[in-house]
Amino acid sequence: MTTDDEYIKAKRRVEAKLGFYIHLGVYVVVNVLLVLINLSTSSQYLWFPWPLFGWGIGVTFHGLGVFVLSEGSNVKQRLIERELQKQAKK
Repeated sequence: MTTDDEYIKAKRRVEAKLGFYIHLGVYVVVNVLLVLINLSTSSQYLWFPWPLFGWGIGVTFHGLGVFVLSEGSNVKQRLIERELQKQAKK
């Protein structure tokens, strides 16, 4: 692999991580606002957990995609190495 290929790969990883951090930041800010709006307008019925939970699922999968399942992640690398060891034993 050339240094240009390595640079492009590293740049993609950094962009994916930044995308996740932006997504997470917007999630936190918007949901704090939703909690404040809910508590200040109609504290008898708490509706803020619904968007918090739904969007939280999306943020969770985004994080898994970036940090666990992406090309070059530590978890994926360990699974590949384990599979190679299994194949070598056969």
